[in-house]
Amino acid sequence: MQSTATTPELYLTELPEERQQIMHDLREVIRKGLPLGFEEEMSYGMMGYVVPHTLYPSGYHCDPKQPLPFMGIASQKNHIAVYHMGIYANEDLLNWFKEEYPKHSKTKLDMGKSCIRFKKPEHVPLALIGELASKMTPQEWVDLYTRAFKR
Repeated sequence: MQSTATTPELYLTELPEERQQIMHDLREVIRKGLPLGFEEEMSYGMMGYVVPHTLYPSGYHCDPKQPLPFMGIASQKNHIAVYHMGIYANEDLLNWFKEEYPKHSKTKLDMGKSCIRFKKPEHVPLALIGELASKMTPQEWVDLYTRAFKR
């Protein structure tokens, strides 16, 4: 369910009423947690958090015109999704998250490579997502990305 909204504010207003508050809250904990340098934008039909071209001029290897993606949040048809590229690329961060998750949620962790899915708004562990957002600076992400993904 990709949105055509051009701003995060528009994206939030387009959501079903039962998803608006949790998506607003997710946005806020991520924005508070992210280290200085990341920028918020709409990307890939969701709210995204990126390393801007001013910090990493090469951009995303799939499309260098795009800034380097780091995190994204989306309200999908059957779940709320939190995408975190760093968790996919850094095994220590992934292990930390898997260890912390049960301390913050009674639900089973449902995740793919970089996507963490929550079936119900009340299942989103906001404090944990905020902490996850804080765990990597833009430069650390660029360094990891260039070592792991850029060929």
